[in-house]
Amino acid sequence: MQLYKCIIIEDEPLAMERTKGYVEKVPFLQLDQTFEDALAGLSYLQTHTVDILFLDINMDELSGIELLESTAISSQVIITTAYQQYALKGFELNVTDYLLKPFTFQRFLQAVNKAQENLANRTPKTAIEFIFVKTENRLEKILVGNILYIEGMRDYRRIHCVDKKIMTLQNFGELEQMLPAHLIARVHKSYMIAIAKIDTIERGRILIADQRIPISATYKEAFLARIKG
Repeated sequence: MQLYKCIIIEDEPLAMERTKGYVEKVPFLQLDQTFEDALAGLSYLQTHTVDILFLDINMDELSGIELLESTAISSQVIITTAYQQYALKGFELNVTDYLLKPFTFQRFLQAVNKAQENLANRTPKTAIEFIFVKTENRLEKILVGNILYIEGMRDYRRIHCVDKKIMTLQNFGELEQMLPAHLIARVHKSYMIAIAKIDTIERGRILIADQRIPISATYKEAFLARIKG
């Protein structure tokens, strides 16, 4: 039987125990870790592969929505929350399912089965050669191998390629979910870079195509571990 690794990020003790109990009832789920705050969970996700993430929304310091918007989450994400008003935003961020507390085991199992099906049928990101991004009133094709870096500009992201520049309203979280993590890395709240296009790294800055890109403390450890590995 294929086992799927999962973690729970939840700051309500009773809700945490309920979700843990449900996970333990499902034979193909393996609970790796639980976290009471999103920052600790985010740190874990940056260095570990997780198949399914059970994520609360309303948490201190960093909300579940902010976590999804701020970093690459390749896991199947199942939102667990008491707040229905975030459902649309959750699905805009491509979550697998949205569970309203208190949810039944039957409803939980429905969400987990959907995640299992997605995991079984997904195309490995390592095989992705191109993506389509929303720009103005069209979808534009971008070859992954042509990306130099992606720059945050207020509400927009500018994708710098070897042959063109594209502006999109898609956020970093959405772009990271689309792009292969071994090729494209987040290095700053305002930058993602193509690892193969790096010319030099010096004094906390990356040089790509004559552009100096800062590495922030939030992403430095995971980024350096990735390129050294």
